[in-house]
Amino acid sequence: MSEAWIEAAGAADIGRDDVIRFDHEGRTFALYRTADDHYHATDGFCTHAKVHLAGGFVMDHVIECPKHNGRFDFTTGQALGAPACVNLKTYPVKVEAGRIWLKVGPPAESA
Repeated sequence: MSEAWIEAAGAADIGRDDVIRFDHEGRTFALYRTADDHYHATDGFCTHAKVHLAGGFVMDHVIECPKHNGRFDFTTGQALGAPACVNLKTYPVKVEAGRIWLKVGPPAESA
């Protein structure tokens, strides 16, 4: 997959202070909307236990993993405390005509 903008969801599909899952070409992403209507995107799995972040709790700019309560700043991807210690990858997002677009590149190579 080359780097491209892909249509991910309707802006109204995400409530304020919420997260939804988006799957594309075998990859899972998490799309977020803040209380002040800014949109963000990260990889869709917690870096600690490979759990879907879309099942987590959003408050301000933080997503809390539903399994072990690891937390991340979804605007930067920064892991905010144990057990999560590896940052999330973030992706550029834009909203046009009520649709959320996500800019993704090729998946990271496995080690």
